Amino acid sequence: MALGSNSLKRVRLLIVEDEYILASNLKEGLETFGYTVLDIVDSGEAAIQAAIALRPSVILMDIRIRGEIDGIQAAERIWQELQIPIIYVTGHSDQSTVERATLTFPFGYVLKPVREKELYVAIQTALSRYEREQFFYTILQGMGDGVIVVDPKLHIKYLNAAAETLTGWRLDEAKETLVTETIPFLDEQNQRPLVNPILSALETHQTVHISDGVFMRCKNGSTLPIADSAALLKNNEGAVTGAVLVFRDDTQRRLAAERDLANERAQQAELQLAEQQRLNQLKDDFLATTSHELRTPLSNIKLAIFLLETTLNQQGILGTEQVSQTQQINRYLSILREQCEQELSLVNDLLDLRSLEAGAFGLTVTTVHLQEWLPHVAQSFYERAIAQQQTFQIHISPDLPPLQSDLPSLTRIISELLNNACKYTPAGGVIELSVSLVPAAPTSALQILIRNSGVEISPEQQTQIFEPFYRVPNNDPWKHGGTGLGLALVKRFVTYLQGAIEVSAADGCTLFTVQLPLNLEV
Repeated sequence: MALGSNSLKRVRLLIVEDEYILASNLKEGLETFGYTVLDIVDSGEAAIQAAIALRPSVILMDIRIRGEIDGIQAAERIWQELQIPIIYVTGHSDQSTVERATLTFPFGYVLKPVREKELYVAIQTALSRYEREQFFYTILQGMGDGVIVVDPKLHIKYLNAAAETLTGWRLDEAKETLVTETIPFLDEQNQRPLVNPILSALETHQTVHISDGVFMRCKNGSTLPIADSAALLKNNEGAVTGAVLVFRDDTQRRLAAERDLANERAQQAELQLAEQQRLNQLKDDFLATTSHELRTPLSNIKLAIFLLETTLNQQGILGTEQVSQTQQINRYLSILREQCEQELSLVNDLLDLRSLEAGAFGLTVTTVHLQEWLPHVAQSFYERAIAQQQTFQIHISPDLPPLQSDLPSLTRIISELLNNACKYTPAGGVIELSVSLVPAAPTSALQILIRNSGVEISPEQQTQIFEPFYRVPNNDPWKHGGTGLGLALVKRFVTYLQGAIEVSAADGCTLFTVQLPLNLEV
């Protein structure tokens, strides 16, 4: 690359030569070309000191000079510490000297006697090469990504500034060490060693991209998530000269990805919540509409059956001597009553279930004296148990305090559980109802136990028994049937009363345990 006269004047040279006359001649010739010769020194030690003090653009270095170190040793130290280009100017061209000099990566090798034009070309070539190398060196050093270069045997040859920062290793510490030992790679999940991507690139002759979950172990023992790739380095003939790893700290990207994922999930949750609220509103609207539309026709049918029966009685049709005809009419009226009651009960259960799920079921807290109220509720079931040849036992602790709760909900819970006990207990079986206080945080709680013998619900059935429309198969000895909504309603009523219910089975018995707070908070 040609340089103008102004550029030449800015080129500052240091001559290292122990033959004074030759050095003076070199200085005089170089100055005629427009170069500035800063100094002439005659030893390796003096050359190092002058290079540090004067920072020349190029050093012209003789190999055999005075002092304890020769020109090659001095050149090596100067390049390592100061990165100043060196041109050897020497009369020695033997193989061993040339090989030693080559190891220091000189920018030129000029044999004596020196021709001025030849030296000028060598200096200009060195400056051009140095400028080009410094350009790429500046780029590499200024990169935010780390760069590690190795030879084909995996010895580290170069680390840029970012790589030094990320790994914790300085170039002078890591140079010539095995990259697989100095900078190991680990699996994020199990911390086991992974194949170094540089090694993979050298083995496969392909660019290897670093996948997620790869960590690099740094000098201080810490680990760093990294990303990017490793690739081969080849010369102009296509021969592999090494490999390069370009990598970056992946922490911020991973954090950003986690934030984005969290935001996406939050948005999805908001959309799902909005959709759920919309559906709930539709259900509430449906409930408000169907509550009247479903109950009214069935109530009218029930009333019509009652009026029909009354009219028939008033007209004496049901009391006529035509017994067979009267029995037929009574049978038909009975079917109508039972089916109407069944459908009306189903509709009421469905609407109550929806009201409980929507949180729209009304509560009225009243004081309940269990010693008086419970026997009254259990009376009809006691009579039913006697009719079915079952034993019905009731145990109420005498020291129970008054209960503050919703009486209709409490009645539904007890009635449904006793109804099931009567329904599923065979003749000769035992039904027990007991109520007591149990310790619970922050105050005592009311515990209601309803146990019936002859039926044992399996663990698999216990997990489903509170689901709507689920019925325990083949466990209805009295063939009463049902919709499977009873226990689903019980579960929701108990929850609505801020309590808990469990079911267990052992030794041929089924036990339902209900715990309710003594004071319902509305």
